Amino acid sequence: MTIDVAAAADRIRPYARRTPLWRVEVDGRPLALKLEHLQLTGSFKIRGALNTLLALGKPDHVVTASGGNHGLGVARAAQLLGLSATVFVPVTAPEGKVRRIEAAGAKLIRHGASYAEAAVAAREFPGTYIEAYNHPLVVSGQGTVGLEIVADLPEVDSVAVAVGGGGLVAGIASAIGGRLTVAVEPVNCSALRNALDAGEPVDGPVESVAASALGATRLGDLPFSVLSSAPVTSLLVTDEELLAARDRLWEEFRLAVEPAAAVPFAAFLAGNVPGEVPCVVLCGANTDWTP
Repeated sequence: MTIDVAAAADRIRPYARRTPLWRVEVDGRPLALKLEHLQLTGSFKIRGALNTLLALGKPDHVVTASGGNHGLGVARAAQLLGLSATVFVPVTAPEGKVRRIEAAGAKLIRHGASYAEAAVAAREFPGTYIEAYNHPLVVSGQGTVGLEIVADLPEVDSVAVAVGGGGLVAGIASAIGGRLTVAVEPVNCSALRNALDAGEPVDGPVESVAASALGATRLGDLPFSVLSSAPVTSLLVTDEELLAARDRLWEEFRLAVEPAAAVPFAAFLAGNVPGEVPCVVLCGANTDWTP
C-alpha cells in the first residue's frame, strides 16, 4: 500500500471541512496561516481517520489509542459513518479532549501513563485497530492539508508544521510537490530530531506542554522513510517560545489554538522558517481556553 493523497482527498471530501488559508503579515513578513484548527473535531486528525475507515470498507467496530486528538478524530469519523468506536487514552489525557471523545459517541478506556502504554492495550482489544500516524492511509489523509495549501497558494515555497509521530508532516511532505517542509518540535519532545540524529526511529523523552498532541515517544517508520527522502528542515522550539507564540496568535489574530498548534509559529517568530511565501499549519484547537 502506497501513500496516495489525491485518492484520500476524493474519499474524505463529502465529510471533512476544507479549512481556510489566511494571508497575513507578522513583524513585517508575509505569512500564510492554514487554519486547520477549524477542522471538524478541532484538528487535522479526522482526515486520516476518515480516509482509513472509508478505504477499509467501513469496519463495524474500530479501536484506537490516542493522547486526545487522534482518538477524537476516530470517534467522530466513526460517528459520521455509523460505526462504533473504542478509544484508549492514557490517564494523563487532558479532560477537555476526553470529554469530546465521549461526546462523539465512542467508548473511552483510560489505560497507562503514556500514549505508548495505551496503544499496547488497545491493540489487544477486539476490533479493527486504527493507527495514529504509522500507516499509508492515515498519512495520505493527513496529506490532504498540503494539497489544499498548494491549491489555495500555488506560490508557497515552505510549509512549517508541528511533529508528533510524523503522520501530518509526512503527509504534507508527500503532497506539496517538492517544496520545503519545515518540521518543528518542542525541545524534549522531538521524535523526528531523535530519529534523524540516530539514523532511525528511536525512543525518546516526552516532556513538553504540547505533549498531549505531540507526545509520541518514537517517530513512525513510515513517516521516517518519507521524511528521509523529502526536502525537510528540522527545527526545535522551547516550551516558553511555543506558549508565547500561542498567546500572540490570540492577542494579534484572535486565533485560539492548543500549544501544539503554535509550535511552527514559534519557529517563524524566531526567524527560522525560510521562504519568500511561507505557510504555517495551525493543526489543532482542542484546549479548554481561558482568555
